[in-house]
Amino acid sequence: MIDIKLIRENPEMVKENIKKKFQDKKLPLVDEIKDLDVRVREVQVRVDGLKAEKNRLSGEIGKLMKDGKRDEAEEIKATIAKTADEISELEKEFEELSKTIKEKMMVIPNIIDDSVPVGKDDSENVENEKYGEPVVPDFEVPYHADIMERLAGLDKDSSGRTSGNGFYYLMGDVARVHSAMLSYARDFMINKGFTYCVPPFMIRSDVVTGVMSFEEMDAMMYKIEGEDLFLIGTSEHSMIGKFKDQLLKKENLPYTLTSYSPCFRKEVGAHGIEERGVYRVHQFEKQEMVVICEPEESMDWYNKMWNYTVEFFRSLDIPVRTLECCSGDLADLKVKSCDIEAWSPRQQKYFEVGSCSTLGDAQARRLGIRTKGEKGSYYLHTLNNTVLATPRGLIAFLENNVCEDGSVNIPEALRPYMGGIEKLIPKK
Repeated sequence: MIDIKLIRENPEMVKENIKKKFQDKKLPLVDEIKDLDVRVREVQVRVDGLKAEKNRLSGEIGKLMKDGKRDEAEEIKATIAKTADEISELEKEFEELSKTIKEKMMVIPNIIDDSVPVGKDDSENVENEKYGEPVVPDFEVPYHADIMERLAGLDKDSSGRTSGNGFYYLMGDVARVHSAMLSYARDFMINKGFTYCVPPFMIRSDVVTGVMSFEEMDAMMYKIEGEDLFLIGTSEHSMIGKFKDQLLKKENLPYTLTSYSPCFRKEVGAHGIEERGVYRVHQFEKQEMVVICEPEESMDWYNKMWNYTVEFFRSLDIPVRTLECCSGDLADLKVKSCDIEAWSPRQQKYFEVGSCSTLGDAQARRLGIRTKGEKGSYYLHTLNNTVLATPRGLIAFLENNVCEDGSVNIPEALRPYMGGIEKLIPKK
């Protein structure tokens, strides 16, 4: 949510930002909010004036009664009663206006950074840089589900019976690699100075609407029936929510946290759920990084964070690239975002394995996350980035480390988490 001062003082800039995001249907909201804001401030001024007058008149009653001017005192009491009724009506109008303004403000997209390329959708995202040489081996790399099945590591038939499409059983060595990658990702971030955290896997609706847009919530979140609780789609939701309504001490900033969680997503949309594989599923696990910092430090942290993910994947012998997300591909709360994509030797193209975003003070403004400086309190900036989301990261690992005979090499960085094993041997 942006600062309403932007709409008061520079509505054309807000409109231009909406146009850059190709959301022209939201343009009328700017003028609507501006008009409502004028009215709500008029109401506030009127209420303040009436309360001051009410207090002044109340102070006169005792004096009049003392002087025996009972009739005049009763007239003033009647005036005070009318004033109180008007105040009550105006306060009701103020509350309704404020609620309407907030609802409209919640759908105005955040102001994107000047460096963000303008484009309608993800097809217009821009490649930044490649890291590692994308190799195509001289043998045909199998589909990731086939690699897993040869290792006796994937059972989709059973998960179909227990849970339906979009779920999976990982077994044996594949399940072990999956857990090893997450453990390595955890320690990798701890070694970068981040504090490890396991958060709640369910959050209340006021946290959901604080961390994401309504469109994202509808497309992603699973609601717990009969409860004001949602299953998280990423631990970022819980981690940012941890600081809801908090005035954080400046000396404790920045907060640098790395969190593990299972994640649950509807995956509603055109992409669909894979029948055989595990690339797009309803349930996965993730190691995340979250930073809450001073506004002037957020871009420095943004660049550090995506670099950490690049470094992590390169340590597993996986070539990656970064892709700058264009304006139309940014979620409404984001200021700037880049995707980290891993090389797929089977498809001979890159695919997304993580995303790094800075959201400015949008989440902090919705959730009331502030600190106090010399000129009073102000909102902090929040950032999030994927260290590892698996099984998607597992797919990248398997494709880039599989051998012609179906065995899979274990990179040196991962071996301590695999009991020293250097290679997975096919069972089938």
